[in-house]
Amino acid sequence: MQAGQAASWPGRPFALGATWDGEGTNFSLFSENAERVFLCLFDDDDVETRHELTERTAFNWHGYLPGVGPGQRYGYRVHGPWVPERGHRYNPAKLLIDPYARAIDGAVRFNAARVLPYVAGHPDERDDEDNAVAIPKSVVVDPTFDWEGDVRLETPWSETVIYEAHVKGFTQLGEETREDLRGTYAGLASEPAIAYLKSLGVSAVELLPVHQIADEEFLHGRGLTNYWGYSSIGYLAPHSGYAATGTRGAQVTEFKGMVKALHRAGIEVILDVVYNHTAEGSELGPMLSFKGIDNASYYRLEPGSPRHYTDFTGTGNSLNPVHPSVLRLIMDSLRYFVLECHVDGFRFDLASALAREFYEVDRLSAFFDVIHQDPVISQVKLIAEPWDLGPGGYQVGNFPVLWAEWNGVYRDTMRDFWRGQSNIAEFARRFTGSSDLYQSDGRHPSASINFVTAHDGFTLADLVAFEHKHNEANGESNRDGTDDNRSWNSGAEGATDDAGILELRERRQRTFLATLLLSQGVPMLVAGDELGRSQGGNNNAWCQDNELSWIDWRLDERAERLLEFTRRLIELRRRHPVLRRTSFFVGQRSASRLPDAWWFRPDGARMAQRDWNRADGALGIFLNGEEISSPSPRGERVVDDSFIVLVNAHLDPVDVVLPARRFGSQWIVELSSALPEGMGTTYASREKVRVEGCALVLLRRV
Repeated sequence: MQAGQAASWPGRPFALGATWDGEGTNFSLFSENAERVFLCLFDDDDVETRHELTERTAFNWHGYLPGVGPGQRYGYRVHGPWVPERGHRYNPAKLLIDPYARAIDGAVRFNAARVLPYVAGHPDERDDEDNAVAIPKSVVVDPTFDWEGDVRLETPWSETVIYEAHVKGFTQLGEETREDLRGTYAGLASEPAIAYLKSLGVSAVELLPVHQIADEEFLHGRGLTNYWGYSSIGYLAPHSGYAATGTRGAQVTEFKGMVKALHRAGIEVILDVVYNHTAEGSELGPMLSFKGIDNASYYRLEPGSPRHYTDFTGTGNSLNPVHPSVLRLIMDSLRYFVLECHVDGFRFDLASALAREFYEVDRLSAFFDVIHQDPVISQVKLIAEPWDLGPGGYQVGNFPVLWAEWNGVYRDTMRDFWRGQSNIAEFARRFTGSSDLYQSDGRHPSASINFVTAHDGFTLADLVAFEHKHNEANGESNRDGTDDNRSWNSGAEGATDDAGILELRERRQRTFLATLLLSQGVPMLVAGDELGRSQGGNNNAWCQDNELSWIDWRLDERAERLLEFTRRLIELRRRHPVLRRTSFFVGQRSASRLPDAWWFRPDGARMAQRDWNRADGALGIFLNGEEISSPSPRGERVVDDSFIVLVNAHLDPVDVVLPARRFGSQWIVELSSALPEGMGTTYASREKVRVEGCALVLLRRV
């Protein structure tokens, strides 16, 4: 290490982070409670040179170094009080990652040096071992990129089909993808990957976290990593582990290239972002960045005991968006990925935690206020995971306008209905867009992000095959994760040799997919569910960076059939606006003299009030394509075909009588989840249609 010296020029307090201007780099770091700040530069041999930032403006410590440019690795050492009982944990022996780094080089090397700021076993005693060798280095980047005219796609919500995917897992086993690109941003941008997404018909990929990830130390002892990536440490840095081209800033260019390639294919990019907590864990966790820069500002501390963190997330800490500089970090991160990286939207992990002003979830919190008034972020797709682990944290239906929500009520209802545990009224509410949750405040069906499965939980194939979780590979004796009491199998868990059981499981997968893609709202499909991907019953594969989580592209006949069925569903949804309305059904007669939606019993008669609460899971739904009620964005009246959806949640077949002639004299089968190859059969009004057990049939009026 070379001796410290003051930065060459005072520089500017904004923008925060490292900003290269072609001749040198301005560095700026926020810390309200620090006493001294040192910028530490590292050469290719990891020799450290320290420069003290003596200028302080609005709690931002800043300086300018001429001749320092892209590729330069750096970090910070911050001096201040070590007073855990007051929430201050400064330790200049520990190198710190820049919260505003645009690129971060490498992973935490837990075995190289102690990353805990305190002496093991003595949390009040500061540890003085230098840990620079163990800490990833921030990197100065060149922000220039040739976008070739690329802009955000702004696909309407009503035309959106979301595909939740993992950057690495999607192409890691892709034999058609060039070997050196597998599991990377470039792999997702490759021709085979994009060709598949286009052929499937999805309009957006929702990527599991791509902000720089830091693994938990305990995982290393088990030979595991944080595969899902809900452990962010750099909110402006694309994760270097997903880069094929390098980690000295090349990952930023590669990420932008991925976005540009997906946009060219008409596919939006939505990022799953984790602003509710960081990778530093509880007060007993490692010191990587925020904890050593300004612990009392960045984290929510217990009011009566500030040595401890308030934990609404189950991870040990909660980021503190009530503090204006922390809120600025979140907004700067969002704007950076929209303006500089052209992403189309965000899904906010545990969004209720961000909405807590002090303790209660507050719909009018500063976080929402800032989002809504921001001219950039308010115009992109905003999706909330509307819950956290704190009191009152389940907030489905309570997020404000502009927001869509992961609809956990939809997920639970559909799983219950198709296993005979939910009444028809609840199914009807979810199938038609959950107006009870989203209509009263002026939102539309698109506020409901419908899903049956997500990354967290069983895959679709496992949902219908396993009655209990099998998470033994996670190293916690199968205690982790929640046992999904809404799983749905035939009672023969794990059996693979009975053709009848396998056929029933395939049918149930098709039925779930059909329900999802024919429901009003925005469907979200998990990557691999369209192929019958299994995790062997593991419903918490967050730490499984291996074949258990990666998509196996060697498709057998069953996978090919399921894939083709899914493609047809997505294409039907794309072609028919009555299946993706922009307004809720009203159920009343309209200009066509027919209601926009009409529900009927298996005998063909209209559902009466007493019928709605029965658990009998067989019914029909008429969808009137002649009166969709909402005009297109260009103002013309939308007219479509009319459809009937028949559902039967029983194990045994049910004959359903089609409604009277005024609804349509002849109907043709467009799709059946029981007999996917049996399309084209025609039926007349009042004729009986056989609906197999656990199946859905879609008919179109001709």
